[in-house]
Amino acid sequence: MHDIEPHYHWREKYIASEDKQSPFFNYFNNEFQYHNKIYNYYIHPQWDNFGSQTLYTKLIYTDYDEGYAVFEMIGEWNDCIHNDIMFFKRDVIDPMLKEGIHKYIIICENVLNFHGSDDCYYEEWYEDVLEEDGWICFVNTLNHVEEELKDTGIMMYVNFGERFNTINWRPHKPERLYESLDTLIKNGIKRLNY
Repeated sequence: MHDIEPHYHWREKYIASEDKQSPFFNYFNNEFQYHNKIYNYYIHPQWDNFGSQTLYTKLIYTDYDEGYAVFEMIGEWNDCIHNDIMFFKRDVIDPMLKEGIHKYIIICENVLNFHGSDDCYYEEWYEDVLEEDGWICFVNTLNHVEEELKDTGIMMYVNFGERFNTINWRPHKPERLYESLDTLIKNGIKRLNY
């Protein structure tokens, strides 16, 4: 896991640690020492810690004019034991909502497991973005993670599933990814019915 880096091809457009409006402003990544771990496995030092013991993120793009952000995640998303969604919502999403971000693209291809608890924080997040015609989308979830998400019942609040799992986003510019997802969601795929 230590060689899986967050996507870095958009760094000429955006760096969260240099963005004064970002919750990761002035965040320091030690390039020479591996210190963050998921259980007993070190992860690449470019991933950012937001308070979880098993889940890390990287804010790889934000567009304040259009009101969207792109996050990449790695690890085990564990709401049951570690309450990861609480940390993510309170320490990352809430500050971004105050900056006018109401559309969230969460790249989940490196989320290895999801352990749900209840849907309260997802419902709150959904209600926060709905006021501004926003949305939340989990992209490229692994099949077993998708099943775990369904079991928790958050499909009422988060867009995820088959149509969002085959998106080849890496070769594209962030604007193109956002436009594609916005079109999919606005064309009636607000919530997939399972």
